[in-house]
Amino acid sequence: MVRRVSMMLAGAAATALCVTMAVAQADDDKVSNGGDAMKAALKATGYQGEPGKIESSLNDTKIASLQIDEFKSSVSRADAAQIVGDLVQGGLGIGQTLPGATVTLDGRDVAVDGEGRFIIGFDRDHPKAAEVVILLPDGSAPIQRVLAIAPRDFPTQSLTLDQSKVSGFTEAQLEEIRVSTAKKDAARAKPSPRTAYWANGFVWPVTGPISGVFGSQRILNGEPKRPHSGVDVAAPTGSDIVAPADGIVTLAETGMYFEGGLVFIDHGQGLESALMHMSRVDVEAGDEVKKGDVIGAVGATGRATGPHLHWSLKWQDRLVDAQLVVGEMPDS
Repeated sequence: MVRRVSMMLAGAAATALCVTMAVAQADDDKVSNGGDAMKAALKATGYQGEPGKIESSLNDTKIASLQIDEFKSSVSRADAAQIVGDLVQGGLGIGQTLPGATVTLDGRDVAVDGEGRFIIGFDRDHPKAAEVVILLPDGSAPIQRVLAIAPRDFPTQSLTLDQSKVSGFTEAQLEEIRVSTAKKDAARAKPSPRTAYWANGFVWPVTGPISGVFGSQRILNGEPKRPHSGVDVAAPTGSDIVAPADGIVTLAETGMYFEGGLVFIDHGQGLESALMHMSRVDVEAGDEVKKGDVIGAVGATGRATGPHLHWSLKWQDRLVDAQLVVGEMPDS
C-alpha cells in the first residue's frame, strides 16, 4: 500500500513549504511512474497545454500518483514554496519558492529563476531519501526537508554472447570515442541558463513503437552493463524529429562514435535532452528552439542496429526518465 503524505512547515507564512509525496511503506512497494504528477506540476508552473496522461511500459507493478496540493487559503502564493512531481527513482520534481531564494538538493546547488521556480532530479539508483534545503532571501532559518524517493523495478535481461562482441575496441575506435567525448564535455561545460524553458511542457520528439525503456539493463556473459539511459522510439529513417521542449541547442553533430547524429537541447536549469542516431541534423549549436520545431530526422547512425530515436533526459549529471515528463504516445 502507498500512503500520501502532505506536510506544511509550521511557522510564519513566509517560510511555508508544502511538500506532497508518495511514501513506500515497505521495501517491496514499487512504482512504475508518478502517474499524473508531472502533468499537474507543469500546470502549476503556468503551462496551459495538455501534456496528457503519463503512463509507462516499464512493468506491470502498481502505480502511485502524487497529488499536488492547492495552496492553502491562509498562505499566499508569494509567501509559499512547493515541491511537486515524480518523487521516484528516475523522476523529476518541480519547485516554487520565493524569488531570490537559494536551493540545494543532496548538497548540490539548484538553479532558481526570477520567478522562484526550480527543478530537481533523481537518478535510477537514487537512495530512498533526498534532502532539500531552501534559504529564503530574508535570511531566516533554512527550510530543511527530507523527501521520500520511491523505488522502482527496472527490466533486466541476461545474455550469453561471443566475448569478442561484448568488449574490446581498436586504438582507432578509442580515438574516435575520445574525440566524441571531448565534444560532449565541451558542450556540457557551458553554464545552463536559469530560464525555466522546461515549464512550457514536453511532447514526444517522434512517434512510433517504444522499443527500449529507461533504466533497463543487460547482463552480458555475467557482467552487468550500463543501464539504458533513455527511451527508444522505432520510426522509419527520415521521419522528422522535433524538439521535445523549448530550449537552447548546445551540441549539433554528425558522426559521433556511439550516437551518430546527436543534438543536445538545454531546457534550462541543468535539464538537458540528448537525441541520438539522427540521419539528418537541421540545427546548430546556439539555436533557440521551441517545442515542436523540427530539428532533424530519424536514422540508424552511430552504434544502432536499426532506425530509431534514442531520447535521454539529464538533470545536472543525473539521468532521469523522459517518459515521466511526456504524455501517452500518440497513435503513429
